[in-house]
Amino acid sequence: MSETVIAVENLTRRFGDFTAVDHVNFTVEAGEIVGYLGPNGCGKTTTIRMLLGLLEPSEGRAAVLGFDAFRQSEEVRARAGYMSQKFALYDDLTVLENLAFYGGVYGIRQGAPIEAALDLVGLSDHRAEMTRSLSAGWRQRLALAIALVHRPKLLFLDEPTSGVDPTARRAFWDLIYELAAQGVTVLVTTHYMDEAEYCGRVGIMRAGQLLAMDTPAKLKSTVIPGEVWEVHVEPLEAGLAGLQNAEGVLRVGLSGDHLRVIARPGLGAETLRRAAQVRGPSPARVERGEPTLEDVFLSLARI
Repeated sequence: MSETVIAVENLTRRFGDFTAVDHVNFTVEAGEIVGYLGPNGCGKTTTIRMLLGLLEPSEGRAAVLGFDAFRQSEEVRARAGYMSQKFALYDDLTVLENLAFYGGVYGIRQGAPIEAALDLVGLSDHRAEMTRSLSAGWRQRLALAIALVHRPKLLFLDEPTSGVDPTARRAFWDLIYELAAQGVTVLVTTHYMDEAEYCGRVGIMRAGQLLAMDTPAKLKSTVIPGEVWEVHVEPLEAGLAGLQNAEGVLRVGLSGDHLRVIARPGLGAETLRRAAQVRGPSPARVERGEPTLEDVFLSLARI
């Protein structure tokens, strides 16, 4: 039987009349990589701050690693790692000095855990570099090493790849997979829809509410109300207008150089083709599309 690492019941946080997190419920099991997906300001960071005991819930409760997240926050933070949106790094210290400083916060005085953290994130050869000279991707790795230096069982990553290039994002996710293989449980927030595909389960937040949580495949198969189609037509504006008024089309929008359509099951490519080119001079090309978590989010956001 797997161990429940996080258990959240009706977790709520209000700031005056504003409800940042609204009666959220979920669990996370040991060894999972769980993504918390949603736009900026939807309550993701506030949720993590409550799980770490940095904020007191207005209602509800949260148990983290078997401890009450707020009343036993010191026990939680001693066993969990946290990488915040803003990397709290000292630019006037070297990579090694930053790591040694934060290791001292956890009572780590010996070199072995520090060396292990450097090696894990690939910074061993950069230990003497001044932090100010590091690229965004390398600064990100140093921040992760700091979160890992005390060998936590649970890792909170709050939008860890914001502002870095796609190659660095992919490399960072390789590190997350490696940590999960070593038994570390990971809760990661992101507003990148494609990035959430890497997670075993995904929770989707909007306006403080957790709209759904499941595997990406299950969310796509159960939440999206129809079939996905890619429609190539010129001009796009005419095709968009035609499809918006077509019976059976549930949603249509621009997607790069074509239109992305969610249509009632069984509507068919020929019906969409006729609707798309009703105002256009050239025939439309219609192809089946693959559902994405962005389609899931947009479907849920309409609830």
